[in-house]
Amino acid sequence: MKIDNGTGGSRETSTGKPARVDERGRESINFFSELKRRNVYKVAVAYAVVGWLLVQVTTQVFPIFEIPNWALRLIVLAIIIGFPVALMLAWAFELTPEGLKRTEDVDLATQPHTKSHAWIYVAVVAGAISVSLFFLGRYTARNGSSASSSATLEKSIAVLPFESLSDDKANAYFATGIQDEIMTRLAKIAGLKVISRTSTQQYQSKPGNLSEIAKQLGVANILEGSVQKAGDQVRVNVQLINAQTDAHRWADTYDRKLTDIFAVESEIAKSIADSLQAKLTGREEQALAVKPTNNPEAYDAYLRGLAAEGQQLHSVYAMETAVGFYEQAVQLDPAFALAWSRLSRADFDLYNSPNDPTDARRDAAKRALDMAQKLQPHSPETLMALATYQVVVLRDYELAKSTYRMVGKMLPGSSDVPASLAWIARRQGHWDETVGYYEQALDLDPRNVELLIGAAANYSDLRKFGAALKLCDRALDIQPNDSALMAFKAGIYQGQGNLEEAAKLLPDVNADNPSLFVFGAKVNQLRLERNLSEALRLLKARVAQYHFGAELEKGAFTLFLAFAQHVAGDSADAKITAEQARKTLEPLCKNQPDNDFAATCLSQAYAVLGDRNSALKEAQRAIALKPSAEYGASSAGLIENLALVRTIIGENTGAISILAPLLEVPYSSGSSLYGTPITPALLRLDPTWDPLRADPAFRKLYEEKPK
Repeated sequence: MKIDNGTGGSRETSTGKPARVDERGRESINFFSELKRRNVYKVAVAYAVVGWLLVQVTTQVFPIFEIPNWALRLIVLAIIIGFPVALMLAWAFELTPEGLKRTEDVDLATQPHTKSHAWIYVAVVAGAISVSLFFLGRYTARNGSSASSSATLEKSIAVLPFESLSDDKANAYFATGIQDEIMTRLAKIAGLKVISRTSTQQYQSKPGNLSEIAKQLGVANILEGSVQKAGDQVRVNVQLINAQTDAHRWADTYDRKLTDIFAVESEIAKSIADSLQAKLTGREEQALAVKPTNNPEAYDAYLRGLAAEGQQLHSVYAMETAVGFYEQAVQLDPAFALAWSRLSRADFDLYNSPNDPTDARRDAAKRALDMAQKLQPHSPETLMALATYQVVVLRDYELAKSTYRMVGKMLPGSSDVPASLAWIARRQGHWDETVGYYEQALDLDPRNVELLIGAAANYSDLRKFGAALKLCDRALDIQPNDSALMAFKAGIYQGQGNLEEAAKLLPDVNADNPSLFVFGAKVNQLRLERNLSEALRLLKARVAQYHFGAELEKGAFTLFLAFAQHVAGDSADAKITAEQARKTLEPLCKNQPDNDFAATCLSQAYAVLGDRNSALKEAQRAIALKPSAEYGASSAGLIENLALVRTIIGENTGAISILAPLLEVPYSSGSSLYGTPITPALLRLDPTWDPLRADPAFRKLYEEKPK
């Protein structure tokens, strides 16, 4: 073929076919040359550097003048939009000695061509300024953050338990109630960081090691106090101490009548705010001045309820006692909105627990909420009760989150709000949010064992066992040798497959231990160790001498024994025991149709009995009771129970198909075998899953993957 030789002639190729000129490559080269000739590259570089400089300047300057963030966002958006506009202008126009002209109208060949590097200098200088501002911003942000943290610490306070100086020792509740009310008022002041009572109540009234206590609680100031009540006279002594220097910031004594105690609580809160230079807003001053009741006897009953409620970590009957006192308070003063709201929350707590999940308790809680809303619909205490109703009864988590956030603005120092939001986020499976909320709650309540274990359980759900163990250790530092805490920690070690460490935490657990959770952890440990004979011995002793009260626990332990007999290969005894469990559990499931734990136990009893259809039906019913859309994290535990039921009845393929995806998701397994979700270690160790081991698909779930 012929190829153009560049002079107008041509030559032939070896194929004898005419050659085509590669015009695309030539056009591409000409285009980029034209970009350079028209200074488009220069404009692009200069625009980028100057734009970045402008962003850095506005980022540093705007906050100083309190210019809103939307203005900064608008500037950044304008810079981004302006970039292609600048490039088009550079292409279309040329700057000449006669001014700005269209490029087509300029003969660049006749223009004096002096190669200028001024634009390079501008770009370099602007770039240097941008980088300097960037690092300056980072430095000042760190220093600002440090200064902010220092200011927050300076205005942080822990209120230690008030000492009761009353001759009548039965009046100790009064000192506890006054302390709680002062803390509640302080929690309404946004300028203060106030540690919750749960973290402070474990200390003595006047300890000697204030600096160590302040370090444990993360505060700079400690409030100590004493209360003496005689008839209708009350004396309150308080002193605010700088824990670092042991110097007194402020102290006062109040001698008042009982009817004037609210003014004392408000005056103390205001004096503390003044001493710590926390400026009160108008709304905060109004909130501190509220007098909840004019009836001293009603207020006395209310304080007794607060003191009783504070004992709920030590007694299962504390909340029932508190409800009785709150009911007495509202009977004495039907307009006592604060007492109505506390009564509603206490009733909802009981309804949401295994103790009293009855319609009567739910209706009582709703009546109390209705009264609180009628009297003070916008108070933070009423809104807290409303949010509890939205969670426990309506299960409208989005609505509840909105309500809790409103409360958070009114009670910025309350750990109840982030703790409640953490519970909702975990229920919805929003794991990162849950971690953040628990951190906020623990900042205000750092020695709250319940919060520490909640945060640890969240990490356990995520299978982040190292982080969970650290939180367990913090809880055990507060309550050393607590059997429930040690059992929880043992469950985490079991999830890791570290049976040696788990065993160290459960040596003294026997058949007499009243806790289902603690005893269950011991049985799990023995099963994982394949010490089935000892597990059977403990379970038989437990069932034979069962005297712990609740029929549900009796049925559960009978089922645990039947299941252990099944795993041990004793089918005949397993069926006899499972029949006993069935007789206990069936009436419970009929009377408590929403109890998913009872449903899972009954499904396993049916499975051991060989009643395939009933077992699957009850397991599916349990799952339906907690749909993932409403219960997120906990619903997967019920799906795990379905895998267990399928394993017992011999549907191995179906069980494996359920287990495989469960290994990939975080969840809470409280309704199934373990406190932790299933892990490869648990699948490998637990004889429960032995019927599945012949299947390569199951072995693949727990065998170590090649590195």
